[in-house]
Order: sequence, then structure tokens, then C-alpha cells
Amino acid sequence: MIEHPNFTITGSPAPLILTAVHDGSAVRKELNDRFALSAQGRLYEEDPHTATWAQLREPYIIGLRSRFEVDLNRSRERAVYLKPEDAWGLTVWRDALDQEMIDRSLTGYDAFYAEVEKFLQSVVDRYGSFVVYDIHSYNHRREDNDCRPADPEANPVVNVGTGNMNREKWAPVVDTFLNTMRGHTVAGQPLDVRENVKFAGGHFNLWIHDRFPDVSCVLSVEFKKVFMDEHTNEVDATVLKQLQDALASTFEPVLAAREEISV
Repeated sequence: MIEHPNFTITGSPAPLILTAVHDGSAVRKELNDRFALSAQGRLYEEDPHTATWAQLREPYIIGLRSRFEVDLNRSRERAVYLKPEDAWGLTVWRDALDQEMIDRSLTGYDAFYAEVEKFLQSVVDRYGSFVVYDIHSYNHRREDNDCRPADPEANPVVNVGTGNMNREKWAPVVDTFLNTMRGHTVAGQPLDVRENVKFAGGHFNLWIHDRFPDVSCVLSVEFKKVFMDEHTNEVDATVLKQLQDALASTFEPVLAAREEISV
């Protein structure tokens, strides 16, 4: 196990790795008085409870810090939000950060990518290839829509981002994941699982594919926050468990599909 103030990597190398890089909400003490955005305002844009999916199977990688301290799913030059346009128009800071504060945040970012690269290389050395579930969540009851649900046609319950991959090569893995998830019912409805509708994947997805070309398949799995009240953080335990069960059901079929692919 690798324990760092910004993240943890738990479990031995294996060809399926689960991650939740936006689960964390902690921030360094020196930053607390600088925030213009409240803790609740930050939590709204974070991905609480995604670690509960990542922890369904080892190995897993979990981010512990708020994306408002440093965003592990952004490129390094964009990982610290400095202006409202960096953060969906939100004013994050009451007072501008000095360079030393920014550098301390980026130290954690650099450590994350260095350790993840070493870990994934160890997987390649042992197994030849790997699949990553890059797990996130997203809001669909925005205040500018009177907190009403966003159009379901444009907002699937599960969005699977498959950007920057050789889709044809990894089709057995991707299609197995999609079809297995679609076989489930959540809250009495067939689970709506679609590909690249809302998101195609962020920097973490792109970085893994670029660092490990031909041997990596990253599925950026975005769960719509139907499992919680995104404004109060109250969880619907039944729906959360149904979604967890759906994800867990993909593990063995996806691993079998990976075996079909030559690298």
C-alpha cells in the first residue's frame, strides 16, 4: 500500500485497477482562509462516495484531496484553479494564492503521477496489459434549472468515456462493460448506460493511454448523482448499492474480454 497525504494506492498489481481521483474533500490548513467558496460549495463539484465503488476490488487508487486544492484529472498547468474560468465560473479564492502555495499543491500532483506510473508499469511487467475504471460522478440538478433533473436524453445514468483509445482494438472490453451494465435494473428502471454522451474522459484517461499505448484501456465511468441528493449529500443507500452491484458484475467478464486481446 502506498499512503500519501494526497492519495492512496491499495493492493497488489493486477490487470483491473479501480480509481476515484475526485472522491477527496480535504484541503491543506493554509488554504482554508483563502477560500471564497464554502466547503458545501466545493463538495457539490466533488465526487463524494465514488471511493465506495473503487474499493469494491483491489487494487484501487483514491484521491484524498479536494479538486479545489489540486485537480488530479487536469493537466499540470491547469491542476490548480486560479481564475473563475478554471472552475466553471466559480470564484474559488478570496485572496490570490502565492506561488509557494501553488507549488506545494503541485508537489502532491507530481507525486501522484509518479507513483501511479510506477504502479501501472509494474502491472504491465507482470500481466502485459491492464484495464482501468476511472470512476467519477456528475451533477444533474443544477440551481440554474431550479434543481430539476436535467434532460435524461443528454444525461445518461452511466456515461462511459472512451476517448483517446484504439476503440476497435479494445472493443471486446468496452462492449462487454457496456452490455453487462445494461443488464441491470436500478430504481426499477433498466440502467441507462451510454458511451461518450456527456464526457469522453479527462486528463487522467488521456495520460494513461499516452504513457501506456497499446497496453492500456481506460473506461472513464461517470455516474449521474441519482444515488444522492447533490445539494445536501444525503445518500440513497438502495440505489447506491444497486449501482455498485452493477459495476461489480462487470469485473470478471471484462477481465475475460481483456484476455482475448493481443498486445
